[in-house]
Amino acid sequence: MDNLEWKTRVDLAAAFRLVDLYGWSDMLATHLSARIPGPSDHFLINPMGVLFEEMTASDLIKLDIDGNILSDTSRSINPAGYTIHSAIHGAREDAMCVIHTHTEAGMAVSSLEEGLIYTNQDAMQFYGHTAYHDFEGIALDLSERETLVSDLSDNKVMILRNHGLLTTGHTIADAWVQMYFLEKVCKAQLTLLSAAAATGQKVIYPTKEVCEHTAKQYEAAGCGEREWPSLIRQLDEVTTEYKY
Repeated sequence: MDNLEWKTRVDLAAAFRLVDLYGWSDMLATHLSARIPGPSDHFLINPMGVLFEEMTASDLIKLDIDGNILSDTSRSINPAGYTIHSAIHGAREDAMCVIHTHTEAGMAVSSLEEGLIYTNQDAMQFYGHTAYHDFEGIALDLSERETLVSDLSDNKVMILRNHGLLTTGHTIADAWVQMYFLEKVCKAQLTLLSAAAATGQKVIYPTKEVCEHTAKQYEAAGCGEREWPSLIRQLDEVTTEYKY
């Protein structure tokens, strides 16, 4: 195993632990993946039977794009995870990491007709960059990969209708921080809609021009690389077991 693969393993294991630390995990039901740098279309994903809170770098399973397990392991993978993540890694070379969650806020917003609304600064970073994928049942049918890829197109973020949230990133840090803000604005949206219903006040929607301008400002600033070292320090204060 080369140094690039091991670094990817450590960073992805850290991402799993941070997902759990921030309260987004769903026992064994969701998944994170990362492409291993290099010419081969190999990527890492979580094994079945390992909780996010106990994930380590050596636990992660290496797959090729056809689903062949390349790791020396007796563990299996989540078939739905393979469907979703292989689709995106196979179609998008820029998607080095893919994160999928089933949080309460994410599932709620995914089931709203309007989806994500752009009523605050943090939400506007996703304006014009968020795709939607209609629910087709549990993602066990490999034919769904075609619609996943078509719906995602060149976006970095996708809301899986009646299901949950998905982010991609040029790095693991990028995908993780995108998910942090996507989860945050979903919670804020639910709080806002509840407050509007309770008080009878109307929601203020910024103009399309303001939303587009703000999205471009976020895009120019980049995402993840500034925050990641601090997140690793935060995690290391809790545990360093993920590094093994």
